Amino acid sequence: MSQPVRFMVTPNQPGDMLAYDQERRKKRMMGLLSKGLPTLPNYLLDLNALLSSPSVDLKKVGKVIRTDPSLTAQVLRLCNSALFGLRHRVISIEQAAVLLGTERLRTLVLTCSLMQFAGKHVPMNSLLHFWQHSFLAALLSERIARQVDYPEKEQAYLGGLMHDIGQLPLWMLVMEEQGRQRELPPENWPDNLLLEHEYFGTDHGKVGRWMAVAWNFMPSFMDVFEHHHDPENAQHDPYLVGIVSAADQFLQAQESIQGETPEAGESPDATAAAANPLAVPMEGNGLNFLLQCFPSLSDDERQGILGTLQTEYIHVLPLVQLGLSVVAPDTNGGQNSAQERKREEATRSDRG
Repeated sequence: MSQPVRFMVTPNQPGDMLAYDQERRKKRMMGLLSKGLPTLPNYLLDLNALLSSPSVDLKKVGKVIRTDPSLTAQVLRLCNSALFGLRHRVISIEQAAVLLGTERLRTLVLTCSLMQFAGKHVPMNSLLHFWQHSFLAALLSERIARQVDYPEKEQAYLGGLMHDIGQLPLWMLVMEEQGRQRELPPENWPDNLLLEHEYFGTDHGKVGRWMAVAWNFMPSFMDVFEHHHDPENAQHDPYLVGIVSAADQFLQAQESIQGETPEAGESPDATAAAANPLAVPMEGNGLNFLLQCFPSLSDDERQGILGTLQTEYIHVLPLVQLGLSVVAPDTNGGQNSAQERKREEATRSDRG
C-alpha cells in the first residue's frame, strides 16, 4: 500500500507569513517551557518540606540553603538591603528565616534562583525593571490585603511578587530571535496582551499558568498568574487575584504616565514621585480599575484602597530601588557597592 504524500506548507503571502511566524514562535515557546526552563532545584523540595513543618528546624533549613553558596550570598544580600527594612544585620540563613518568616524566605530563595537563571537569557535592564515591578506589586498587594482584611496576607505578597513570572520565557524567545536576526516585537510588548498574542501566539498569563502547573503551585497562584489582567475571570480565589490586579494596574498606570520607571540602581527621586501620586486612570475618579478588581466593595472602600496605593507607593518605591541596586551588577569598579552601603546605612538611620 502506497504511503500518503506529505506536503510542506510554505508561506507565500504576507498574511500567511505572519501566521507562520506566530505558530513557529508558539511552538518554540512550548519547547522552552518543556526543556529550557529551570525545574525547581531538588533542595527547594527539601526546603519546602522543612519550612512546612509545624516546628521548623532552622539548622536543617540553613544546611539545605548553603548547598548553593551563590544562592546563599544572594539571599543574605537581599535580606540586608533596604527592601525588607530589617533593623538588625542578617549574617546567617537561620537569622533570615526568623526575621523574614518561613514562607517569605522560601519564595526569596525561588526568586533568587530564577533571577540567576534569567540573567543568562534576559537583558539586565529589562530583568531589573521586571523585578522592581514585581517587588513593588508584592509590597502594595500586602498593603491592600491588610486594608481589606484578606486573611492570607502572605499569599497576597507572594502572588504580587510572582504574578508576571510568565514574561521570562517570552524574553528568552525574544533574545533568541534577536540572535538569529529575525523580526522582533514592538518595544512596548511586555505586559501588553494584544502585542504578545500577535507576536508569540500566546501571552504571559497563559505561560505563567503553564509554569505554575509544572511547578505544582497552588490553584490560587495559577489564578493570579493567568488572570491578573482580567480578575473577573478568576476561578479559585477572585479576591486574591483582585488584590494583585489592583496593585499591578496601579503600577502600570504610574509607569505609563512617568514614561518609564527609574531603573534599579539609579538614585530614587521620592520628591518626583510625591509630586504626582495620583498617576492612575482617572475615569470615574480613578476607581474604574478598582471596580473591576473589587466589584463587591463600596465606592468609599475603593476610594480608601486608592488612597493607600497612592501613599504607599511613595514610600516603597525608593526602598525597592535601593534594595535591587544591591544585587545589580557592579559596573563602576566597586564604587556602586560602597555608595549603596552608605545609602543603605542612611536609610536605616532614618528609620531609627
